[in-house]
Amino acid sequence: MFDTTTKKETAVLVGLISKSQDEETLKEYLDELEFLAQTAGASVLKRYTQRLEHPDSRTFIGSGKLNDIQKYVTENGVDLVIFDDELSPAQQRNLEKAVNATPEIKIKVVDRTRLILDIFAARARTAHAKTQVELAQSIYLLPRLTKMWSHLDRIKGGIGMKGAGETEIETDRRIVRDRISFLKERLKTIDKQMETQRKSRGEMIRVALVGYTNVGKSTIMNMLSKSDVFAENKLFATLDTTVRKVVIENLPFLLSDTVGFIRKLPTTLIESFKSTLDEVREADVLVHVVDISHPNFEDQINVVNQTLTDIGAGDKQTILVFNKIDAFTFEEKEEDDLTPLNKRNLSLDQLKNSWMSKLNSPVLFISAGKKQNIEEFKKVLYENIKELHQVRYPYNKFLY
Repeated sequence: MFDTTTKKETAVLVGLISKSQDEETLKEYLDELEFLAQTAGASVLKRYTQRLEHPDSRTFIGSGKLNDIQKYVTENGVDLVIFDDELSPAQQRNLEKAVNATPEIKIKVVDRTRLILDIFAARARTAHAKTQVELAQSIYLLPRLTKMWSHLDRIKGGIGMKGAGETEIETDRRIVRDRISFLKERLKTIDKQMETQRKSRGEMIRVALVGYTNVGKSTIMNMLSKSDVFAENKLFATLDTTVRKVVIENLPFLLSDTVGFIRKLPTTLIESFKSTLDEVREADVLVHVVDISHPNFEDQINVVNQTLTDIGAGDKQTILVFNKIDAFTFEEKEEDDLTPLNKRNLSLDQLKNSWMSKLNSPVLFISAGKKQNIEEFKKVLYENIKELHQVRYPYNKFLY
């Protein structure tokens, strides 16, 4: 969708204030949506918000707001209109028709799901990741096929290839359904290979890095394993699970870096990335990495915890690691400010003594980028692994 080889595409964002999300929550979501758009290679020019009790079943937003958007994107040559929620096929068709007032205008309407799928497609490097992403894309696109599609190969006819009276769109749908079946079979083969690889690693203790996207998991992976896993300040920098053997004080274990989670993660992606998420399900210890410098890190923790529960890994032994303490800032209140304290007014020490101090699992505060408190992190990780190792290998006490 996004062509980063020429000029950067321009976009506007659209979101709703509703019963389920207030104005502040929507702003957070749109901030993240803008980061997603930038990761995909688009430049955001404007945001549109509307207060509705429920999304409009035909166009998601009201007709007045839609007219405003149509006028702005036409006058400013905008390439994309990006909605923060998933659009139904009917909503997307109606919106595309509305914003493309004349045949000469070619403005694309995409939703958050499609945007995430496009980023995954651009980031996929291995055959495994590419297959998983293509499957998720195909499942998403199947109900959204229209006669406008030109990238699908047309079947010209032939015995047994085209039914009597079959329309072009029906042919397209059959092609996509066949492709979905093929990709599912290919993934089954890859999943068996991955399962064999996991079994061949023996009974070593397995640790998985989990967390919201862009919290520094790959940086921690590089630091502990002395490897060179790709890491940058963009969403979903890592798609393929990387597994490395790590040794701390003569105690070996396997460390895996997994794909990051995000709000409203498409269900098609969760299903397609089942084998990737198996690394999380089968881990002995989870290291839940949190970006404490992010203003909404508590919401991100909840998203990750819910996703772990959804994939059957919610009860794993977990070490909570707050990363990026070097970038943490807070708003110190004036002495005469009598308004109640909120989380933005808490210093790092105050946060440490809040709900974090009451958790049963270990809680650590580090900066992987600046190498702060890394020895403490390694010590806690070592103690957790050693405890499991002693149970699994009671006769290998010479290691520790």
